[in-house]
Amino acid sequence: MNKAIYGIIALLSISAGAVGFHLIKQTKTLPAAEFALHYQQARPISAFTFTDESGQSFNNSQLQGKWSLVFFGYTSCPDVCPITLQNLNFIYEDLMAIASNSQVLLVSVDPKRDTQEKLAQYIAYFNADFKALRAEHDVLFPFARNLGMMYAITSKESSKDGAEETDESYWVDHSASLVLINPAGKVAAIFKAEQVIGEVPTINNDKLLSDYQKIVALYQQ
Repeated sequence: MNKAIYGIIALLSISAGAVGFHLIKQTKTLPAAEFALHYQQARPISAFTFTDESGQSFNNSQLQGKWSLVFFGYTSCPDVCPITLQNLNFIYEDLMAIASNSQVLLVSVDPKRDTQEKLAQYIAYFNADFKALRAEHDVLFPFARNLGMMYAITSKESSKDGAEETDESYWVDHSASLVLINPAGKVAAIFKAEQVIGEVPTINNDKLLSDYQKIVALYQQ
């Protein structure tokens, strides 16, 4: 009888251990993003069609199977755009080490001046693997809003000598943030730029890489 009791106790212990291991495995989670705005439920992106710097069509299908870092800017931008693209170039190998299917996309918010040829020269200066996209405002504005971004065209201040502004004389206000799109083609997170008085808003590369790794890892669970 004692043997029977010991056998039941042993069986219960094994079962409890198996259940405990299963619960630990089920509840194990990876660290959440610390700096980025990470959506617990990725946001869908409506259908769109752009033209890239090579003159090829770029639509939702080009987002599938890739981690896409999207930046809204323009070639005449005096500070935020070149600094952001330069910083992305600095960490591009690190991004690829985290996810070999990473891609960087510049979306022009100035289709009037940013021709295909101009975008091709501009983006190649920073990294030949980066892509630049353009579309007219009827496509561009809904796309930007869909990704949680906004932009606005504003006039430059009149010159001191009183010269009149031309049609080409304007700025485009835009965000310095980066939008992360997951391999399912949905918005996964937004990396916001840090604002410091008197300095150009930028995204800290170390923070970006740290959260990028965490977010990618979550999708690999």
